[in-house]
Amino acid sequence: MAKVFISLICVWVIACGVETCFLPSSLYVPVPETIPVGYQVTKVHAAACDDNSVQFRVQDTRFRIDSDGTVVALAPVSMATGGRTFSVWVQDKNGAESEMEVHLVRRKAGQGILKRIKRRWSPPPLHMLENVQGPFPYELEKIVSDSAAKFDVYYTISGPGVDKHPTGLFSIERNTGRLSVHRAVDREEFPHFEVLVRVFDRLTNRETDIPLNFTILVDDVNDNAPQFQELLKFTVPESFAGQVVGKVLATDRDDPCTDHVRIKYTLLSETNLFSIDGETGVITTNNANLDREVKDKYLVIVKIQDKLGAPNGLSNTATATITLSDINDNPPTFRETSYKATVEENQIEKLILRIPVDDKDQINTPNWISKFVITKGNETGNFRIDTDPSTNEGLLYVVKPLDFEQSPKINLEISARNEAELNGTSATWASIPVEVTVTNVDEGPEFTAPIVYFKVKENTPNGTLIGTYKAIDPETKSSNGIKYYKDKDPASWVTIDRANGDIKVANTIDRESNFVKNGLYNVTVKATDGSKTGTGTVVIQVEDVNDNKPQVGPGELVICEEDGASGSVIVAAEDKDQHPNAFDFTFALAEEDEDKWSLEYLNGTARLLKQKTALPRGLYEVPITINDLQGFGGVQTVTVRICQCRGGVCLAQQNSVTLGPYGILTLLLPLALLLLLFLLLAFFCSTKMGGMTIDEGDSGGTLLKSNTEAPGDEVDASLIKVPPFGNEQTVKGSVKGSMVDAGWLGNKSMSTIGVQGTHETDMYKSGITTSNMHDYYSSQYGNQLNMQGNQFVGGGMGVDSKYLTQDSSALKTWQTNGRCLNQKLGYMATAGDGRYADDIVHAYGYEGAGSAAGSVGCCSDYDDNENLDFLNTLGPKFRNLADVCKKT
Repeated sequence: MAKVFISLICVWVIACGVETCFLPSSLYVPVPETIPVGYQVTKVHAAACDDNSVQFRVQDTRFRIDSDGTVVALAPVSMATGGRTFSVWVQDKNGAESEMEVHLVRRKAGQGILKRIKRRWSPPPLHMLENVQGPFPYELEKIVSDSAAKFDVYYTISGPGVDKHPTGLFSIERNTGRLSVHRAVDREEFPHFEVLVRVFDRLTNRETDIPLNFTILVDDVNDNAPQFQELLKFTVPESFAGQVVGKVLATDRDDPCTDHVRIKYTLLSETNLFSIDGETGVITTNNANLDREVKDKYLVIVKIQDKLGAPNGLSNTATATITLSDINDNPPTFRETSYKATVEENQIEKLILRIPVDDKDQINTPNWISKFVITKGNETGNFRIDTDPSTNEGLLYVVKPLDFEQSPKINLEISARNEAELNGTSATWASIPVEVTVTNVDEGPEFTAPIVYFKVKENTPNGTLIGTYKAIDPETKSSNGIKYYKDKDPASWVTIDRANGDIKVANTIDRESNFVKNGLYNVTVKATDGSKTGTGTVVIQVEDVNDNKPQVGPGELVICEEDGASGSVIVAAEDKDQHPNAFDFTFALAEEDEDKWSLEYLNGTARLLKQKTALPRGLYEVPITINDLQGFGGVQTVTVRICQCRGGVCLAQQNSVTLGPYGILTLLLPLALLLLLFLLLAFFCSTKMGGMTIDEGDSGGTLLKSNTEAPGDEVDASLIKVPPFGNEQTVKGSVKGSMVDAGWLGNKSMSTIGVQGTHETDMYKSGITTSNMHDYYSSQYGNQLNMQGNQFVGGGMGVDSKYLTQDSSALKTWQTNGRCLNQKLGYMATAGDGRYADDIVHAYGYEGAGSAAGSVGCCSDYDDNENLDFLNTLGPKFRNLADVCKKT
């Protein structure tokens, strides 16, 4: 079995094709119950390692591993609870890391020093070649268990390739343990197989050894050519050598542990322009003469071959497309060596020349778009040059007028550039000369200067010569025949002589005028030769004269009373003149005021006016002499009010209200309405009102109507007999629903029935009461008066007894017209044709609701033109007015 183990290791190392540093999968080490610090646990031995680059590392921080593989304890480790396990890794420059598990086992009592334990039933992986042609089956290996020396055994196998996909690939001879392969296998599909081998006793069918997980590695055969990963499309700037074009990416399905995947890259075309790195596949330019303007695209054949390009290696080819991108290696060039242009003088914003250029760079890129610059001849800024975006031409404009008399010809130099800077070329920007010819045009007169300044003192006498403003003809250089006139003179302060341009004062010049700004006054003057006109500006610098006195502002000054202190107020003056004709001012009080007031300096234009003594509240006029710096001035009267203040405002002023016109109208409107009301009352009260009685106790504010028709029949008071009064309560009449109010006396009018006096009759004297009134009237008038409930009913008109007991006015009414009235009402109620049956006054109980003016039923029969219904809306307060009419 040991021989099998060694032979398998050798086969595995040789088959891999390269030396790979590796460790056994596990190691069991007996150690004391407590491992002290510095204890040498074991020494790890790695196989097939490069001694110069081998590196060990350990996982457990309680241990370290030296460069020779010695594992040393860095801290005390107790083994009382059982074994411990940690991992060790080894790696050199030839391959990946290899891992081994180190199992620490507590040493039994009396056990000697460390001793290697024979490892059983654990061979390394088996190897087989892919795509073997046969004959099949062939023996791959013979597996032998150490237990075969003691037992009569047989072997079984299971796993992928046996009873799992791909089934039937492997088999084991039951009695001998020979492992066989039955067909070819593709490594790229099945790189390895993990199978389980077990051994049993024939007699008992019990396993005589632990199951073996056995690995079968499929060794690679170079049966896959390398493949390109993507399309080969690259872009590189023109004109540069050594520029990276791109990298060719390729893959190979063969075993990465072999040369079968080590690819070599080569170019099969355009090798004079491009090159490729054989190991990395990076393509670069090797020629600086790549010119996009000559050829902008190249097709290069690329070859990839495995086994580092060995003759027996597999290969593949593809075509790489390399596109050259543009750089600004071509400046714009002019089509002509020089240009000429012609323009009339005095023209502006005029296109005078188009300048075409050519550029080989890519169109509509910053490398192609031109930028034109006037490098010489435009010091005065008369020209501008732009670029036409569609044609890339230069556009030369005149932006300021040219003067033929000054410069009939102008020489310019124009340079053409690009938006991008030049790159990859030794060329420079090109320039050309441009000759501009200015043609003459008949021009108008020109003033000797566009603007002329004259100094003039204000208040200069009219007719004073200010100055002369001349113009000349640009062609003749003469002023002959030129006429002058004003164009703008806002204040009409000057005149100009039409023949010679003399400017004189026409009206008083005032520096303080609104037409003067910062002491300057502008006049626009024009000159004409008959066909053309020139314009100039005269600026008059108005010099100040001391013609304004210092003035105190309008309005009154307020001094607020203060307990125990003298009041004061600031007096400030203003002078429209300039310094030194203005401040500093001098202030002086009149002699008679010096005992009351004093002045205290504040600044050059103001003083503090203070009380010397306590003065009563009121308005004071204080004369103060104020002079400017030159002594020019006079007396200024300052109005000062002394008062109690709140917030700096006199209380009287604070509470005062000023009414505007609309406020006054608002106050007058009620007076006008009241006047109109009196006029209406005068009109209605002009009729005979009789003896209207208004009860202020119970009426509820009702208004009784009175007709304005002709007077009714007079009634003889002697015809009415009234029993004498007793001591019982007298009968009072009521305004509401009473016969007194109705006032019927022989016709349908209500206006002439009323109280005609205060005569006492026999009825009042006889002591008639509510209880005996019915008997009295029954004896006097028979059936004309009937008692129903507590009311008298006569001819359809009722009088409530409770009202008859409340007011003596009813008795007075009965005194003058009771009998006649009841006779007439009885007659009307018994009329056969019922003519007056409904046209009588009915009694209505007042229930405290409804119109404040009451109701009079259907008893009004006056003409519609004299309709007085509007009086119902005047309210209870109309009672007082009714009293006025009654007294009248």
